[in-house]
Amino acid sequence: MAGGGDELKLLGMWASPYVLRVKLALSLKGLSYDYVEEDLMNKSDLLLSSNPVNKKVPVLIHNGKPICESQIILQYLDEAFPGAGATLLPADPHERAVARFWAAFNDDTLLAASQAASWGKTEEERAEGEKKVVEALERMEVGLRECSKGKPFFGGDTVGYLDVVLGGFLAWVRATDVMRGVKRFDPATTPLLAAWAERFVELDAAKAVMPDMDKMIEFGKVLQARAAATN
Repeated sequence: MAGGGDELKLLGMWASPYVLRVKLALSLKGLSYDYVEEDLMNKSDLLLSSNPVNKKVPVLIHNGKPICESQIILQYLDEAFPGAGATLLPADPHERAVARFWAAFNDDTLLAASQAASWGKTEEERAEGEKKVVEALERMEVGLRECSKGKPFFGGDTVGYLDVVLGGFLAWVRATDVMRGVKRFDPATTPLLAAWAERFVELDAAKAVMPDMDKMIEFGKVLQARAAATN
């Protein structure tokens, strides 16, 4: 229960960075909820009926009404629970638009490049993906500088919308760093992002919902083996 008669239920999968986004937002807002772990190989009737278009997690169900897609859910939580915990989106319309721009850049450009770098079918595809990741991170470093205005987080002194959007991927970033022996947020090339990531994972709200690192690494190895077998 979220309090005040509101009922919240989250349909998710433990390793999904998109689901982690929603868990982070709920944690930052101090909202309680029921969590339903989905088997994505055998999706529940509740998931299929709640998200009949994409049939994907996360789905947040608020008083029986489903909300789909992680970024939309974050914005919904801000609007539906304005007095609860942290406000994610800035009040200023321009700052709000800038935060949404960089969030879209993260999903449309950085994420796509990261997937190609990790799961590309050929060595050439993975190398090209890695090149694009480096370029995208350099741009995101500029985004952090622009949004934070020299403060600790994208949201300024406190965690905001873009912190949660990017923060949802930190569990996978840390796991793949260990698996590949690299530092994705390199202090030498992206010092602001590297420092931000260290601060973010130390937040109590983040610690409360971050998946176990060993479990993430083991799952990553399983995905690697599947990708290798497919290729």
